[in-house]
Amino acid sequence: MPKLPMRAMLGACVALALAACGERNSSDTTVTPPTTAPKNVIFFLGDGMGMTTMTAARIYSVGEDGDLTMDTLPETAFVKTFSNDSQVTDSAPSMAAYMTGVKMNNEVISMSSDTVAIDPGLDINGNKLANNCGSKNGAPVSTLLELAKAKGWSAGVVTTTRITHATPAATYSHICHRDLENDIAAALVPGGAGYNSALGTAGIDVILGGGSQFFTPFAGGGKRSDGRDLIAELKKSYTYASNAAEFNAIDPAKVDRIAGLFTSSHMSYDLDRDPAKEPSLADMTTKAMDVLSKNKKGYFLMVEGGRIDHALHETTAKKALQDTVAFDNAIKAAIAKAKVTDPDLKNTLIVVTADHDHTLVLNGYAKRTGKTAAGNAGVLGVVKNYVTGAVEKDADGAPYTIIGFGNGEHRTQGSRAANASLDESVTGANTYHQEAAIRVGAGNETHGGTDVFLGAIGMGSDTFLGTIDNTKVNSLVKAAAGL
Repeated sequence: MPKLPMRAMLGACVALALAACGERNSSDTTVTPPTTAPKNVIFFLGDGMGMTTMTAARIYSVGEDGDLTMDTLPETAFVKTFSNDSQVTDSAPSMAAYMTGVKMNNEVISMSSDTVAIDPGLDINGNKLANNCGSKNGAPVSTLLELAKAKGWSAGVVTTTRITHATPAATYSHICHRDLENDIAAALVPGGAGYNSALGTAGIDVILGGGSQFFTPFAGGGKRSDGRDLIAELKKSYTYASNAAEFNAIDPAKVDRIAGLFTSSHMSYDLDRDPAKEPSLADMTTKAMDVLSKNKKGYFLMVEGGRIDHALHETTAKKALQDTVAFDNAIKAAIAKAKVTDPDLKNTLIVVTADHDHTLVLNGYAKRTGKTAAGNAGVLGVVKNYVTGAVEKDADGAPYTIIGFGNGEHRTQGSRAANASLDESVTGANTYHQEAAIRVGAGNETHGGTDVFLGAIGMGSDTFLGTIDNTKVNSLVKAAAGL
């Protein structure tokens, strides 16, 4: 091979070097840096969504052979949920463990492990008094949302509960007791007294849920004794919606921050939701993504299906299963939207999990039911023999339901013989309270201590595997996203 002249060799080397460094503009001698794709994290939390509830919701929605979107996530793990002081956690420390990586006591929100949960006092009207945690009672611990804001990302919180309830509160506030919702609300409002400065000057970019009562004063029918109208304060820097029509009218391409408080307390169960008044969880999730994705650095979004938990406390299984399906619909919508701009989810991590279990169980050797539909109660029905199809009876000669609870308000005292006529027209009703083994007060069915499911897809999802502590989830999310 003939040798090139020295001048030609030098020219070739310079050309190669320039090509390696990037193209130059004829009028600009600076090198164009490579574009870095934004990193996005969407953390889905089904409050109280234990694995039995997931199974029942699958059968309810698509039958035994079907799959929810949650079932199709490629990476899975089991998560331990115990808190710092209890075998069975409540939502505050369990969500806070995900957000901070720290075990804390029941009722405590995103504080150090030594924080004591001091029950807030009540005034003469039965309203929670202001923060009485004490200046030396523990210390705040940084959350994933705060870390994302510190990195220049956008952030959002979407829930079907009050926005000040334990799960969403654990993303953006630090307090010794979850019931101090007036103080939690103040932490959200940029520039106001009690604002959490770790959220940055502008604050959280998307706030959607219920709970307007903790943002308005007594005079306006709210719960605030300090006279502040936090909604009026939010409107100074947010495009605000109080109902579905106002929410639907918001063009995410034209706004940078949105806030929506659609109900005074929690949003409605999905079975009861009026779409003219309250948007669906899927709609809130996708609009939040539209707003947040305008940030070219990335975003962190927490989405809670919060009313699953409340229906389980009531032992109204149909409500819980329908809210689980609505939660799953939001996951499906989020994955589809994320893939529009990130087809292989190389820069998007989606995590789906629960904060704790409940005492819901599936009883007996029930014949397969298929999905619940008109004329078929499905998993909400009574146990039928899988060979003969005949209704199974207990020792008292009475039918019993496929779904039951370990504890709850509906327990037959003594013999169940009086339930001999129980049928699926009763058990399949929206408001039917399934029976429980141990009787407790109305609405006081408890959480369970069983491990919960975690599914993940996208950026860094292959690190979620095995049986892990809820605090470990925090470090895995941080590692995957570079937080």
